[in-house]
Amino acid sequence: MENVWFKECSGGRRFLVKISQGEWLVESLCRFAAEAGVRSAVILSAVGSVTRVTFRGIKAGAKLPITEARMTVHDVEGPLELLGLEGNMVPNDQGQCDCHLHILMSRSSGEVIGGHLFDARVFASCEIILSEFHGAGVERHMSQSGGISTIYLED
Repeated sequence: MENVWFKECSGGRRFLVKISQGEWLVESLCRFAAEAGVRSAVILSAVGSVTRVTFRGIKAGAKLPITEARMTVHDVEGPLELLGLEGNMVPNDQGQCDCHLHILMSRSSGEVIGGHLFDARVFASCEIILSEFHGAGVERHMSQSGGISTIYLED
């Protein structure tokens, strides 16, 4: 298919990862991946609460590439309920863990906010279920046309 790339991947192990109060979410996921020997994974489910959240949204009417001027960065103190976390973990071009995560959270008023997650500190706890996958030649690199890091698939 033109302009659609795919690679068959096989399933690996499944993990329940509990991140304790006060820990940084993204750093903890990468530390888990290194200790468990997980190279690539997808988030299946996540619940908990977070605080000190930094995330971004793309400004209305923005054009590519996505640059700092075309995004809005939000810093929210919280605490907030973690309603959803999705994304994947694949190595970057240096072989290091690279998480691409999107988050949904709710304020005490019930207002829901979210976007591309930079990081968050766990408030009470965070329980994540993730599934490892195996696929040679899957890495994240900077896209010049898109302006963001994206998955590249080797032939």
